[in-house]
This record gives sequence, C-alpha cells and structure tokens, in this order.
Amino acid sequence: MEPSQRLPRVPVRDGYDRWAPHYDDYDNAVIALEQPVVTRLIGDAPGRVADIGCGTGRHALPLAARGARVTGVDFSTGMLAALRRKRPPATLTLIEHDLRTGLPLATGAFDTVLCSLVLEHITALGDVLGEFVRVLRPGGRVVLADLHPEMFRRGLHARFRVEGDEEKIQIEGVDHTISDYVMAIVGAGLVIEAMEEHRMDEVTAARSPSARKYIGEPMLLCFALRAPA
Repeated sequence: MEPSQRLPRVPVRDGYDRWAPHYDDYDNAVIALEQPVVTRLIGDAPGRVADIGCGTGRHALPLAARGARVTGVDFSTGMLAALRRKRPPATLTLIEHDLRTGLPLATGAFDTVLCSLVLEHITALGDVLGEFVRVLRPGGRVVLADLHPEMFRRGLHARFRVEGDEEKIQIEGVDHTISDYVMAIVGAGLVIEAMEEHRMDEVTAARSPSARKYIGEPMLLCFALRAPA
C-alpha cells in the first residue's frame, strides 16, 4: 500500500471536481467491490429514491432505468457535469448542494435514501442521518456504504491519480469507527436490518487490477436501515 501519510491531500469538493473527468474510467478497487453489493442491498427500489452524493450517476442512472424516480444530490460541479453529459432521463432530477448544510428536499418525500462512499467525508454523521430520516416516508429505507474503518486506521481515504502524474492525490476524510456509524444510526432512530463488512476477494480483483494488493483486506462497510413507521 502507498505511504498515504505522504500523499498530497486536497479538500473534498476540489478533489472530486479534479477527479470527475476520469472518474468513470478509473480503476477503483473500492467501487469494484461496492457496486454489486449496493445494487443488491437496494433491490428493486421502486418509487422515489434520493441518491445523496450521486457523483457521475453510477447508481442513479440504473435506478432511473428500472423505473424509479431519482433525485441525485452532489456538491461537485465536475461530477454533476459528467453525469449531465450522459443525458439522464427526465425521471432523474439533479441538485447541486452541500449535504453538510442539510438537504433541500421535502419532508417525507422519498421511499429510499442511498448514500454510498460519502460519509467518510462527513464529520457530523448524526446530523446527516437525521436529514435522511426527515426526507423519508415512514418506514422508508436507507442504504449506506462506506470505506471500511480499518482502511481509515491505515490512513487510506478516497484517492486518485491525475492522468500523466506519477503520484496519487488523497481527498480529505474523517476517520470514523464502526461504533461512530452505529451510534449515529441509532441516534437518528433508524433500525438496522443488515450490517455487512466486505473483504476484497479474488473475483472482484479479477475485474480491477488495482484490487489485487487488497485481497483479504476489509474494505467496505454497508448498512440496510429502516426508518420508524
């Protein structure tokens, strides 16, 4: 693993804006592991879905294609520009907004909230999860996925290499523990229906050359949650 303590670090918005032009083509070991897991946890996801931190539409576009009405929220102008270039359908609404200041979404407006690979950049987990509960209908679902805290312990956060550069850039993050997530979830009144920890495996590494050095390492923490009825 790279000596992460020596990698250049950039603010979150700046980092994702710089990463955006190459994000979809980047060999990202975490996303290779995350994509099928989150797709399974979301399931059919009928109705209204809020994709918080939607990025370039990795989940929002397939959800809209399956008939969901999706609202994608992201504060990276670059990421949303990349998504708009894909000409999303009318069932996908995009909002540029920093979720650390709350969500510009109506109370009780959604059946499902998805938030994947975002909370590692958020300090006040409880405030954000409280907003997820607010915008959900009673009994609605939340699907969370994040880089595993074991990776945080080793100093690893979201990182990328600008084309032509030899050195990677690391995006600023917050070193949450598993108990930080669990206590924030409980404090928001959400019920944990499933909690999963995923290690990098041979099958995933076959799809992502950069993943091979992580085989056997815990890389992903996921939750399927239910709002109070």
